Amino acid sequence: MPASDLPEELESTLVSAVRRTDPERLVARLKELGWTIGVAESLTGGLLVASIVSVAGASSVLRGGVVAYATDVKQSILGVDETLLEAHGPVHPRVARQMADGVRRALGQGGVPTDVGVATTGIAGPLSPDGQPVGTVHVAVSTPLGSRVESLLLAGDREQIRAEAVARSLRLIIDAL
Repeated sequence: MPASDLPEELESTLVSAVRRTDPERLVARLKELGWTIGVAESLTGGLLVASIVSVAGASSVLRGGVVAYATDVKQSILGVDETLLEAHGPVHPRVARQMADGVRRALGQGGVPTDVGVATTGIAGPLSPDGQPVGTVHVAVSTPLGSRVESLLLAGDREQIRAEAVARSLRLIIDAL
């Protein structure tokens, strides 16, 4: 079919031959929704928020990130329940969920939480301080529509586990939106 036979709206449609990265897809989707995001990280230590910041225009959707590496920071800044932390430690699906909810509140504005909170917690190794397998990762996403947690057992060395946790986190957020 010649271009002249195409409907007018299709003639002006731009199609990119380059596939967007997951961080680009996430920022674009958040912009479409008019939503903001806050990130709480433990095992990923800032890698997740850095991947979002790498996208031009991320400042319009990203409120910030909290690297809550120490257990007491999870409690004091993100509001994770002290009893939960004492009973299960910092690497637990409910801890991840509470971190995601907590970062929404902590990085909100004027008493209004961010639209999306995401959290990572886990054990990247090489040793496990509490006996859970190295590669245990919990990722949580919290939105006004609810929250979800994905628990993973990732293989690889410390850097591979952290990188894969970031990749899986991005996909989980995109899927939740």
